[in-house]
Amino acid sequence: MVDTDVLIVGAGPVGLTAAAELRRQSVACRVIDRLPARLPYAKAVGVQPRTLEIWDRMGMVRAALEVAVPMRGQVMYVDGVEQGRFELRLPPEVPYVFAALPQYETERIIEEHLARFGTGIERGTELVGFTQHEDEVVSRIVTASGAQQELRSRFLVGCDGAHSTVRKGLGLAFEGGAFPEEYMLADVEVDWNLPQGYGVRATHHDGDGRVDDLLVCIPLPGDRRYRMSMLVPPELSANGEEPARDARDSVAHGLEGGRAPRVEHIQAVLDRLSPQPTTASVMRWSSVFRISHRLVDRYSVGRVFVAGDAAHIHPPTGAQGMNTGIQDAYNLAWKLALTLEGAAHPRLLDSYDAERHPVGEEVVGRTVKHATEGIRAAPDDMTTVMLREAQLLVAYPSSPLVAADGAGHGDSRSPAPQPGERAPDCPGLTAGVAATPLRLYDLLRDRGHVLVLYTDSADALAACRETAATVHRLIGGKMTAFVVSRRQAAAEAVSGQTDADGRHLPVFRDGAGEFERLYDAEGPTAFLIRPDGYLGARLSPLTAPGTEAALSEALGRVFQLP
Repeated sequence: MVDTDVLIVGAGPVGLTAAAELRRQSVACRVIDRLPARLPYAKAVGVQPRTLEIWDRMGMVRAALEVAVPMRGQVMYVDGVEQGRFELRLPPEVPYVFAALPQYETERIIEEHLARFGTGIERGTELVGFTQHEDEVVSRIVTASGAQQELRSRFLVGCDGAHSTVRKGLGLAFEGGAFPEEYMLADVEVDWNLPQGYGVRATHHDGDGRVDDLLVCIPLPGDRRYRMSMLVPPELSANGEEPARDARDSVAHGLEGGRAPRVEHIQAVLDRLSPQPTTASVMRWSSVFRISHRLVDRYSVGRVFVAGDAAHIHPPTGAQGMNTGIQDAYNLAWKLALTLEGAAHPRLLDSYDAERHPVGEEVVGRTVKHATEGIRAAPDDMTTVMLREAQLLVAYPSSPLVAADGAGHGDSRSPAPQPGERAPDCPGLTAGVAATPLRLYDLLRDRGHVLVLYTDSADALAACRETAATVHRLIGGKMTAFVVSRRQAAAEAVSGQTDADGRHLPVFRDGAGEFERLYDAEGPTAFLIRPDGYLGARLSPLTAPGTEAALSEALGRVFQLP
């Protein structure tokens, strides 16, 4: 008999996300972390719009909105001269902007959300080894009291960082390299009058045109409070020696102990590079850190998975790391939940590596390029750059969950979202009871798979009903369904009606045509939206021959069909 369905190693943002989503879907899990308490460090501070969308879907975004501060852009200085202001702008239909939040606050928010499901963190508990079997994983742990125990679970998820015990236990390759530079991090307040909500990047070049001095400041909640990073002065440098902490696995990445900068070290850099004369004060913490760029060869072996820094590490450029890890965890959690329920296709869990490994590879490559050449080195227009940095362009076009032969696809030449791509939000949906307009994401919140049926006429409601009935016949109550229509007549036609089994099919009116525009919907169309907010299929028109077969094929890639 197993002790729990899923054992999660690591209680950072990634492990907590996996646990919170599993518990939301009623999966039993345990979370262990070797640290005795949450660290009070503002390490990963950038929260991307896509992460906020995920937290919205999980039902926990409000707590983040209460404490995060918006990131409006960045002011850049080169050799003491302002080079311009970089604005972080996104299309108006994107519901959230770039934000900054100390990592300890992110962890607090997710941990409190997890506690609502009766699950806490087993602190001071370390994984020391594990063995896989056909139906379970046996993990060897050491508790806070020093007792050694065996813990049996159906699955094991390693969210235990760059020096991951889980990754090493799987024998995964972790290839890459390291940056020779060392950096200082500090959480301080300053008394300058630079624009609120803007980061600051200041560089100085030597006589050969190389950057020899650097200051990067990210705003944090508080009065002129910033997380600053800068090059390490000689007296704090390790002089190329590997720190003892890293000797065990040769991965030099993250915060280093024993060489904490003092406020005078930070002040010296500000005296050289600050755009205005300023004084640093209220230093909450500081550290030296090093950067590597590495990627595992695969994200899972059997019943064991890795996510976040255990799978990929890279420069902090663009605040991609924590956010990518959170999406790893969310992608994996809904698939584990469906598998443990016994409703998943037998190969569903294989899609975790198939979908997330290419994302990790792209993020590592992009952040290394941006760290060495700057974000403006990207060949795309700035709108595309911003969407990519916001992680709104993450997609799974080659996923095994997306039909390879075009079944379930719309027109690939269309700008509308296609299977494997993010399902965008849209405003302006109304219903008979709702006195104010709703967002599409309001209707997706705290749900699993959702079937959105679009129709531009009341005449197509029969096709919508038949499609919903087909889904219910194939997978039962594992998907929520509703109709979106441009026409008031459609809403009125089904008001209060139920089908032969007594099920009501809600209808929301797209009065402003925003859904029609953003989804490029023409005629009756079915959109299968996955729990992580990506399109599983787009079927149009519903009245076309073969639609039911295409729908069954799309569902069969995820679910175990009768």
